[in-house]
Amino acid sequence: MLGQVRSYDGNAWVDWQWVGDHLDEIRKAAQTHLVVTVEVVVLGVLIALPLALATARRPRLRSIVLGVSSLLYTIPSLAAFALLIPYTGLTSRWTVLIPLVSYTLVVLLRNFISGFDAVPPEARAAADGMGFSQRQRVLRVELPLALPAIMAGVRLATVSTIGLVTVSAIIGQQSLGLLIRDGLERDFRTLIVVGAVLALVLAVAVDLLLSAFSRALMPWRRAR
Repeated sequence: MLGQVRSYDGNAWVDWQWVGDHLDEIRKAAQTHLVVTVEVVVLGVLIALPLALATARRPRLRSIVLGVSSLLYTIPSLAAFALLIPYTGLTSRWTVLIPLVSYTLVVLLRNFISGFDAVPPEARAAADGMGFSQRQRVLRVELPLALPAIMAGVRLATVSTIGLVTVSAIIGQQSLGLLIRDGLERDFRTLIVVGAVLALVLAVAVDLLLSAFSRALMPWRRAR
C-alpha cells in the first residue's frame, strides 16, 4: 500500500519526511475510514429506529430484539469476517459493513428504546386528544422528546465504530487500521503512530460535530 520504508528512520516515533511523502495515501486512508464509519452508523440507525418503535410497547418482542442484538455483539470480528468472506468476498465492503452494523445495534437499540420509554404518557394522551394519527404522534411528539437519548446513542455508536473500523485492516480493507497493521509488520513506528493518532483525532472531531448537531436539533434544551 505505502511502498518501501527502508529509506526512512524506522526508530523515530514520527518520521516527518515519510509523512510529507505520503500525504495522499494518509488522506485516502482517513477519508475511507470516515466513509465506512458513516455507512455503518447510517445503516445501523435505519435498522434500529424502526425496531425501537416496533418494540416500544411490546415487551416480549423487545426482549427478543435486545437478546439477538446482544448475541451479535459477542461474535468476534475476526470470526464474522471469516464467516462472511466465502459469500461476500474478501475485498467487498459488505464483509466489513455487516459485522460492524450488527455491533452498533446493541448500542443504538438500547438508547432508542430508552428514549421512547422516557416520553411522558401525558404527551401521548395529549397527541391522541388532538386527533393526531399514529405517524403524526411519532414524528411530532415522541421522536422530538426521545431525541436526547437517540443522539446519545448515535454519538456512542459512531465513536465505537471508528475504533472498530481499524480492525477491518486484518482483511486488507483500506482504513487507518491498515497503517497500523503495516507499521507492525514492517516494524516502522511512524505508520503506527500516524494511524493511531488520526483515528483518535477523527473520533474526537466527529463526536464534537455530532454534539453540535444535537444542540442544533434541540434548541429547547439550549434555552433551558
